[in-house]
Order: sequence, then C-alpha cells, then structure tokens
Amino acid sequence: MAVRVAAHLPRLGLLALVFLFAGATLTYGAAKRLSAPAAKKQIAASAPTVAVPDVTGQAFVFAKGALEDAGFAWKVGGAVRGYAANRVISQTPAAGTKLKDTGAPLITVTLARTGYAETGQPEDVSPYVGTAVVPATPVATAPVQVAPVTSVAERKVSTKPVAKPAAKPAAKPSKRPPAFTVPGAPAEPLKEMPLADRARLLQTWLVGHPKPTNANVRHFLYQNAWIVTGAKFGWWHGAQALRLLVRADTKAERVWGIGARSRAVAKRALRDVEARSR
Repeated sequence: MAVRVAAHLPRLGLLALVFLFAGATLTYGAAKRLSAPAAKKQIAASAPTVAVPDVTGQAFVFAKGALEDAGFAWKVGGAVRGYAANRVISQTPAAGTKLKDTGAPLITVTLARTGYAETGQPEDVSPYVGTAVVPATPVATAPVQVAPVTSVAERKVSTKPVAKPAAKPAAKPSKRPPAFTVPGAPAEPLKEMPLADRARLLQTWLVGHPKPTNANVRHFLYQNAWIVTGAKFGWWHGAQALRLLVRADTKAERVWGIGARSRAVAKRALRDVEARSR
C-alpha cells in the first residue's frame, strides 16, 4: 500500500499545483475587475475645476487683474474698448460658473464708459492666450440616507422643535471718506484693502521676490495700476499710497533693474492727487 501511495505522490503534487495556480488566477482576475472601476471613478472625481470670479461692476483695470490672479484669460467684447476706467457691465461665463481647468479659460467682458477720461492705450485681450471654456461635469451626489422607522411613541418624543443658534451680526465695513469726487468714478470697494496698505504690502512683497519673472512683473504692474487708478478716483488716503508706491518703485528698480517708468507715473499721479485734495 505504501508503495502505491509513493508512486502516486508526483501526480498528486502536480494536480495540487494546477489547482493552486488556477485559484490564484481567478482571484487576481476578480480583484482586478473590482478595483478597475473604483480607480477610474477616483481619477474622474479628482479632475481640477475653477470657479469664475465676479468682476461685474468693477473698473476694468481691477477686473482684468482679478481674472489674471484667479488663473483666467480675458478679452473685451462689444464697442467699448478696454480703457482702465471703463466699467464691466457683463461677463461670459457668468460669475460662479464651474469650469474645467484647461490652463487659462477665456472670459469675455463687456464694458461701459464712465465719466472718467479714456486715457492711455486700451487693452482688449489678456497678455497670454486663453484656453477652451469647458463646463465642469456635475459632481456625483452622496447616496440618500433613509432615516430608520420609529414607533409612534418615539415620534411624539422627537417632535420637540430644536432651538436654532442665534445669528451673528454682520460686521459693518469701515468708512473711507474720499479725498475728492470724480464724476462717474466707481466708489472704493470696501472689501479690498485700503490703497496705502496695498502699497506697504507691495514693498514687503518685493523682499521675497528678488527675481523679475513674468509672473512677478505682472503682479507688480497690476498693483501699481490699482493704486494709481484708485488714487486718481479720489479714494481714501490716495496721496499717502502714492508716496509709498514711489518708494516701492524705487526699490523695484534697485532689485530688478526696472521700475523707473512706473515711478514716473506714480509721481505724476501724486502731483495731480495732491492738487485736487486741497
């Protein structure tokens, strides 16, 4: 008997290996089929999206900067050109629209003239090429959870209304009286920092950005345009902001080798603002 069992041992071992290999193959295939949809679902859910900022009602010089800071390209549509003081009356896509991040989605703005003179050169397109505008796919909603069925006695106990927390009073914006009034100029947006604080921050920002990269120069020029234009509109402490801006431009010229032109613009604006503030 022992001889017969010993003779069959090689065959039994071979059969065991065959069954073991077949079972492992089926297990791997099932795991692969189960994990593939989950991986695809995870990749689709992580696709980056961006929300279109609201620039309607803003002066064009501020609106284009806000779009660029948010990663969008822009162009001006309609008959009114892209002068700094013109006002945005509409935008496409609308504010809050969720788009796929294609690089620099193109936003079209329509402008209206104000009482402020159209000076300088108009800008009708962003300094870089816009990319496709692709609406974001709807985000999958979480499954609806059904509340467990309760007895009549439990429902009677749970019908007591829950007290709502008291709402916090909204913070009142600080007052910023204008230095002078310009007919048709937009009011200073209180949700933005004052001009003088913006100019101080620009000086500090230059310390941490010693190289004049395209992004750094674009940010620097945008802050210059914001401060100069706001001061010319008569916004609060505009003269003080321009004095600080002249220092920042001088610092930029020392660190980057550029800034003389923006400093000259700030000095001219300062003379104009000081004359109108008297």
